[in-house]
Amino acid sequence: MKKLIIISDSHGNSKAVESLLPLVAENDYIVHLGDGCGDMRTFWREYPEKVYVCAGNCDFFSPLPAEGELEIEQLKIFYCHGHAYRVKSDLHDLAREAKKRGCDIALYGHTHNALISEIDGVTLINPGSLRAAVGKGGSYCYLVIHGNKATPVIVGESVL
Repeated sequence: MKKLIIISDSHGNSKAVESLLPLVAENDYIVHLGDGCGDMRTFWREYPEKVYVCAGNCDFFSPLPAEGELEIEQLKIFYCHGHAYRVKSDLHDLAREAKKRGCDIALYGHTHNALISEIDGVTLINPGSLRAAVGKGGSYCYLVIHGNKATPVIVGESVL
């Protein structure tokens, strides 16, 4: 069993991101889906083997990749910020890309709205925005993977 913390759209609020630092010690991975990837500096120093980050549309001049893939237990995960797949208007392009890559799960951000959905057998997870702290409008996703089963839970509230 592996446990992940998935965050997105922190937009420079490193304090909200760093408030999750104690959780990362107890979990296997933390994934930041862009728009504030610089807020992950402390995590890179403390837990470089646990951190996966991609650049978002507001991460200007970032050397980080725009997307990536992870294999955890028996599941394959595609992660990106989501803007390149027009996730604000429709999730079908994102699901299609994940399926094309042979992925079971697609993680995305960009909309600032937490959502767990499924299209064509692909689980789509948006953790919402961590621009505000959890409890003050911010949210993240806690994802447990056990074999070929994924259990995502949104923690906090969606932000518009």
